Amino acid sequence: MGVDGYARFGRRTGRGAVEMVDLTREPDALGVGGVWFVVADFEGPVRAWRFAHVETGPEATSSLEGSRLPAEPWNGPASADWRSSLDEDAYRAAVVTVREHVRQGSVYQANICRILSAPLSPARGEPSAVALAQRLAAGNPAPYEGVIHVPALSGLEPVWVVTASPELFLRADRVVGPDGRVTTTVTSAPIKGTASTPEGLLDKDRAENVMITDLVRNDLHRVCEPGSVEVTSLLAVEKHPGLAHLVSTVVGTLLPDVTEPPGPWGAILGATFPPASVSGAPKSAALRIIGELEPVPRGPYCGAVGWIDVDAGTAELAVGIRTFWWTADSPHTAGGGPRLHFGTGAGITWGSDPEAEWRETELKAHRLIGLASAAD
Repeated sequence: MGVDGYARFGRRTGRGAVEMVDLTREPDALGVGGVWFVVADFEGPVRAWRFAHVETGPEATSSLEGSRLPAEPWNGPASADWRSSLDEDAYRAAVVTVREHVRQGSVYQANICRILSAPLSPARGEPSAVALAQRLAAGNPAPYEGVIHVPALSGLEPVWVVTASPELFLRADRVVGPDGRVTTTVTSAPIKGTASTPEGLLDKDRAENVMITDLVRNDLHRVCEPGSVEVTSLLAVEKHPGLAHLVSTVVGTLLPDVTEPPGPWGAILGATFPPASVSGAPKSAALRIIGELEPVPRGPYCGAVGWIDVDAGTAELAVGIRTFWWTADSPHTAGGGPRLHFGTGAGITWGSDPEAEWRETELKAHRLIGLASAAD
């Protein structure tokens, strides 16, 4: 990959980043058109990069494992070097605190996360995001795998994110009805409920999924035609490497005035971000509790990663879970310097057991941390 950057997600591949905008400051900035690759931090900003060369369609659909890019070596951190922003005692205490908030009636569910970080040698410069992406694609294939890397030398605001996300945040599709009317359908598929096998999914997981699915419905109602929002699948079981999830799917039709130029992206993100499945219900109360209990920002973890095609009026964004990001300097981590980061968390309800929730965060991190720690 050259200094101008590389991005790959779903059916889109980009080379040569030429522009970056922050949609939190300029929600209508994508009106210029084209394909934009998006990385949204949980706390903001929501940044988008436009690339000079974009491939779309069958030639861009193969996985990163089988991509035409030459295989590159990945030299990850030592497995013993990872440190957590919350240790086990602190995380379990946070679970107890959330349960008290639930008892008091201020929140029904809150997603509590911790950030794992490990140092990388500054002498090596920016590590190869493509190499890590290829390693994850081979060892942990995911429906929304991707990589977005714009180096500091590109002259644009840099980004380094590799995701193996299993969760769809938002998909926008243009639909032509029998009467010739063109509408935009938006789909979200929140994950709530995780176990090592389907048999391990509990009633607590199912109740949590229903709560979050209802929150997604409420979010989409803010930008969709009345009566168009529906749950097309509830509590479906999806299997992924080493994990089983409960997934529900919510679909709605965007309001006509939302789809008018310069486009719906600012309105959609304003109504739905951050994703419901990684915040909680009610969302405003959950975000306040998250801010009180989590000692460091989540960054791209629990944000969003994907693309927006302005000209086609389509988009695909994953929830930024099972996601790595690299920073040249880490002010929130002891020792600072270049570090690789990975987030893991769990949804906390009244039915949560502190030890079981800690184990869930360990389960979600185990396979991917192992892949990223290995060296060629």
